[in-house]
Amino acid sequence: MTELVCIAGSAAARRRLARLEQRGEIAGAKVEADVRRIIAAVRRGGDRALVALTRRYDGVSLRRSELRVPPAALARAHRAQPVVVRRDLALAAGRIRTFHARQRERSWSFRDATGARLGQRIEPLARVGVYIPGGRAVYPSTVLMTVVTARVAGVREVIAVTPVGTSGDHPLILAACHVAGVDQLYRLGGAQAIAALAFGTETVPRVDKIVGPGNIWVATAKRLCYGHVDIDSIAGPSEVVIVADRSAAPDLVAADMLAQAEHDPLAAAVCLTTDRRLAARVAEALAAQLATLPRRAIAARALGAFGAIVVTRSLAEAIEIVNRLAPEHVELAVRDPAAVAAGVRHAGAVFLGQDAPEALGDYVAGPNHVLPTGGTARFASPLGVYDFVKRTSVIGAGRRTITTLGPAIVRLARLEGLDAHGRAVERRLAAMGGGHR
Repeated sequence: MTELVCIAGSAAARRRLARLEQRGEIAGAKVEADVRRIIAAVRRGGDRALVALTRRYDGVSLRRSELRVPPAALARAHRAQPVVVRRDLALAAGRIRTFHARQRERSWSFRDATGARLGQRIEPLARVGVYIPGGRAVYPSTVLMTVVTARVAGVREVIAVTPVGTSGDHPLILAACHVAGVDQLYRLGGAQAIAALAFGTETVPRVDKIVGPGNIWVATAKRLCYGHVDIDSIAGPSEVVIVADRSAAPDLVAADMLAQAEHDPLAAAVCLTTDRRLAARVAEALAAQLATLPRRAIAARALGAFGAIVVTRSLAEAIEIVNRLAPEHVELAVRDPAAVAAGVRHAGAVFLGQDAPEALGDYVAGPNHVLPTGGTARFASPLGVYDFVKRTSVIGAGRRTITTLGPAIVRLARLEGLDAHGRAVERRLAAMGGGHR
C-alpha cells in the first residue's frame, strides 16, 4: 500500500485528488438509454413489465401475486431472529428516533401591522417510497435510517422495495422492515423499482417521494423520474476522508479506511496527515489488515482506484483539501478535533476524535447515514425529518391590509405589465371606498 502515499502538491497527489473531485457517478449514454426504456416499459406494462424485468435483470421468476411480500412475513422474520439481533435493531431504531425527533418543525403564524395573518403549515407527505439496496451487501441499517425517519416526520404510508435474490427474501431485511414500520414491501430492485414507485402499477402504489441509495441504474432512474415524483438525492459511491496528526493510531486509521473501501469498488478512502511516519505506518497497516479481510478483493480495487494517503504541510492545508472534496464522511483523528472541526465547511457528517469511527454513524449513533456524496455536501444535507414534510404558506387579509398594501400591489403589477393583477386589487379598493395613489 506504499503506492498510496504521496505529498500534497505533488503530481501523484494532484492526480489522485483530481480523481476524487471528478468521481460523481454520471450515467453513460447506454445506461441512460436502457433506464429510459425500462421506465417506459413499466409505465406501459405495469405489473407484467415488472415481472419480465425482474426475470431479466435479477434472474428471479415471480408471479404478479408474488411481487408483494406478505405482511405477516415481516413479523415472522423478526420473531425468527436471535434475541441479540432483535435487541440491536431496537437499539438502533430507538437512537435514530430520538435524534430525528429533534428535527421536527412546527406550523406557525403571526399577525402583522396591517392586520394580515401570515404563516406556514407543516404537513408530512402522505406516501413515501424507500429503496433498500441489495446485491453486494445487506443493509438493514438503511431500512431503519430511512423508514424510522419518515415515521418520525409523520408520513402516513411507507412503501419499501428491495431486490430479491435467487435464494429468496433476506430475513434480516424483513425483520428490519417490521421494526421500522414499513406498510408494504415489494420484491423489486433496479430502475424498474423506481419506475413502479414513481408512476404506480396495478400492485405497487404511486408515491410522493422516493428516498434511499442505490447503484447507477437506481440513481439514473431517480434522476429521470424526478418531477413526476420527488427524490432525496442522486447518491454516488461512499467516501471517507480521515484527517490525522501524529497522535492518531495508524492501525485505527487503516481500519476505518478499509471499513469504507469494502462497500464498493468505487468507494473512496483517503487519509490526510501532517506526519510522514504516520503515513508510512498507515500504509503498512492497510496491507496487513487487507490480507485477512473477507471482502478484500472489493476493498483492494477501491483503494487502488480511489484511495490515497496524502502528507500535508499543516492541518489547515488538510482541511482546505477536505472542503474542496466536500466528502460524505470526515473523521478528525487529531488531538483537538473540536477546534479542527470549526474549519470544516463541506461534509455530510463529521466524526470528532479517534473514538468516533464512521462505523458508529452507520449503525447506532442516531444521525442519518444517508448522506450527500460526490462533492454534493457543498450544498446538500443528510436525510432528515425535513425531507418528509412539505410547507404550505398561509395568507389571510382584511380591509385594513388591502387598503394599506393595495396601492403598492397595483403599481408593481403595472410595472410588470400584468394589468389584471392590478385590477383585481383596484376593484377591492373601490368597493372599500378608497382608491390608490
